[in-house]
Amino acid sequence: MGGYGSFILGAAMWHFVTGTVPKAETMGVIGFLALVANGLVALLLFAYRNGDSNMRAVWLCTRNDMIGNAAVLLAALGVFGTGTGWPDIVVAAVMGVLGLTAARSVIAHAQSEIQPASVVSNQPLTVELKRR
Repeated sequence: MGGYGSFILGAAMWHFVTGTVPKAETMGVIGFLALVANGLVALLLFAYRNGDSNMRAVWLCTRNDMIGNAAVLLAALGVFGTGTGWPDIVVAAVMGVLGLTAARSVIAHAQSEIQPASVVSNQPLTVELKRR
């Protein structure tokens, strides 16, 4: 997720510098289809959203994808209405930050699951020798 977030922020910067304008129609169709697909997956994953770090990561990815899909639909309307790439750049920046934030959350969750060996048992390690 962190790599994805970084990539999206870099791509948004690239599009800002080059001034490219995406096709609003393509954005709309793909955004809608992706929103439907991710919505179905989110329904399946909802019960597991507070599971271990792996399930949390899958849930966050799906949730973020749905937020991103809805944002892409809004950006498509914005690109169509203005004829500029600004709505797309803004949505990409938000999605990049969302990816980085989710990565931070999953890493923190995973770190809380890791217990050092010394914490597992407070009892000192002793060895008993049996006499024959």
